[in-house]
Amino acid sequence: MIDKLAFGRTGHESTRTIFGAAALGRVTQEEADRTLDVLLEYGINHIDTAASYGESELRIGPWMARHRKDFFLATKTGERTYQKARDEFHRSLERLRVDSVDLIQLHYLVDPQEWEVAMGPGGALEALVEARQQGLVRFIGVTGHDLTVARMHMRSLERYDFDSVLLPYNYLLMQNPQYAADFELLQAKCKQRNVAVQTIKSIARGPWGDKPHTHATWYEPLQDQKDIDAAVNYVLSRPGIFLNTSGDIHVLPKVLAAASRYSSSIPAQEIVQTAATLDVAPIFTV
Repeated sequence: MIDKLAFGRTGHESTRTIFGAAALGRVTQEEADRTLDVLLEYGINHIDTAASYGESELRIGPWMARHRKDFFLATKTGERTYQKARDEFHRSLERLRVDSVDLIQLHYLVDPQEWEVAMGPGGALEALVEARQQGLVRFIGVTGHDLTVARMHMRSLERYDFDSVLLPYNYLLMQNPQYAADFELLQAKCKQRNVAVQTIKSIARGPWGDKPHTHATWYEPLQDQKDIDAAVNYVLSRPGIFLNTSGDIHVLPKVLAAASRYSSSIPAQEIVQTAATLDVAPIFTV
């Protein structure tokens, strides 16, 4: 089974590996149901989806009648204004077939102009705070990609006391001095405030380039089990963070298998040295 960790201040002990439900965006209900079986096999108890993840919310909906109590359920809105965010969130509740979710997140909030709209008067944050007051959601988070995301999350935490953040983290990214410094500052702030830190892109190998897209991920993922083990071990060897799985149901079992084998007794230096041998390329550029 996969270790659990307190998800920030929420009171929920989440598996350190969280199901990234972008993987359900373009699959059939039958495929989604088989994926649920895999999640249950490994004891995964936290699902992270988004309104923009294709059919993901619709695929999760049928599970909720039987399994709502088994999962900490999170979704996201990419809208930036109050009314659009409110409408999208209520649509997510309908698609998920639930009366409430545990976490709603401002999705991909990195662009400075979009940030000003979402966090300002009449912005999306007001809709999420309202939903929390109405009992439709318990916690509010913020997510993002790109090399500036950690800095933007720091800015977001100065504006509002978010319960969680989500951003990329892998060996190659942490070789970028600026990104590494920003990440360290962010995690320190989150530890101080008891804010949950979720990470994505753990098994990114690099851009697809001219290669055929053989997986549902927008980047080329690692595929060999030993490489996935090394990448997953690198993330889980950092205390206090969560690993959100990649957006492909066929890679998912390999990631969960790697996470289930991870042991804190593995020397950190050994994990770093192994991760350094991965054949990976940057997926984010300035």
